[in-house]
Amino acid sequence: MSKRELTGKVVSDKMQKTVVVKVETIKEHPIYKKRFKSHKKYKAHNEGTDLKIGDTVTIRECTPISKDKKWEVVKDTKI
Repeated sequence: MSKRELTGKVVSDKMQKTVVVKVETIKEHPIYKKRFKSHKKYKAHNEGTDLKIGDTVTIRECTPISKDKKWEVVKDTKI
């Protein structure tokens, strides 16, 4: 089974080896068919790369590193 990959923006970089990534998805209401944005925040492991708030990154599922961290930063695309 392949691991999920998500793309989002870095919201917080205050922790030492962790960044908080906000991932936005577009959903559609089942009855009214209106599209709307929803978002979720993920804590991702960031080893050595210096990421700043606003950077766009890709994160991948991994084995649990801590209670909240189950994602790791794969690549960063600085825009």
